Amino acid sequence: MSESMKRVQLGRTNVEVSVAGLGCGGYSRLGMATGHGEAHASDIVRHALDLGINFIDTARAYGTESAVGAAIKGRRDSVVLSSKALPRGRNGLLSAAALTQSLEKSLARLGTDCIDVFHLHGVELADYPYCRDELVPELLRQRDLGKIRFLGITERFSADTAHAMLGAALPENHFDVIMVGFNLLNPAARHRVFPLTLEYHVGTLIMFAVRRALSQPDALAKALDGLIASGQIDSSAFDASDPLAFVADHPEVRSLVEAAYRYCRYEPGAHVVLTGTGSIDHLTENVASILAPALPDALLDRLNSLFGAVDSLSGN
Repeated sequence: MSESMKRVQLGRTNVEVSVAGLGCGGYSRLGMATGHGEAHASDIVRHALDLGINFIDTARAYGTESAVGAAIKGRRDSVVLSSKALPRGRNGLLSAAALTQSLEKSLARLGTDCIDVFHLHGVELADYPYCRDELVPELLRQRDLGKIRFLGITERFSADTAHAMLGAALPENHFDVIMVGFNLLNPAARHRVFPLTLEYHVGTLIMFAVRRALSQPDALAKALDGLIASGQIDSSAFDASDPLAFVADHPEVRSLVEAAYRYCRYEPGAHVVLTGTGSIDHLTENVASILAPALPDALLDRLNSLFGAVDSLSGN
């Protein structure tokens, strides 16, 4: 393990995980979404492991499970492996039997006989009761068979920015780990999700720490215009020509992207901050950002004053 990589306990799993996790989906999908092959993707996974990352998150829908499987061959014992199955497909909701088939395919592609955290992927509020009643019992059966260790669930944050599904699921306490959208533009999980995960000792994986609005100026301007129009932020509180200059130009901040990762890393209740990339160099930079110190209190206070009431934006 890298000497600088920090580890935390992933909720009630009692598993020690790196605070930085490699996300194998997103826009890049380890570079495979932009034309690179599986060997390139596997090299990124290996580099992540060399940086001290031990939490690798993939999914059948990402198309990266085989690349992950190749990369962790011979190193499986040092990896906490996370994958997923979509509960809704082209023909409607997944049956328990189809869920098991999806799990078996994931096991084969990953080259393992057990996945540490297996999630129901992108669950929406309307589908949650079915998932709870029909699919959770099957996941428990597969856990008892030794094919998964812990149950997980991920929200569809782009369509559920106020965390309605997780708000319904967490009090029922079926899941050991969740994946939740959280970033400095929409910190609603601070009030609606993390109090519940802390109460029930649920592990948290942070997605959407950085998306287009925090890496592309035009996307940020469009997002802020929407927030102003909906009354969720005050236009007089920032410079419209460079809205987050007060973050990027802060003497203790290297970039807006770095600040965004640091914002998430030190949030009470956050365990693993996921970062996705198609580049080894970019991964190295992102991990350095996640491992950087907490943001100054005055900067955090200003960000939270500006965006603390936002719950309608994902950052995409």
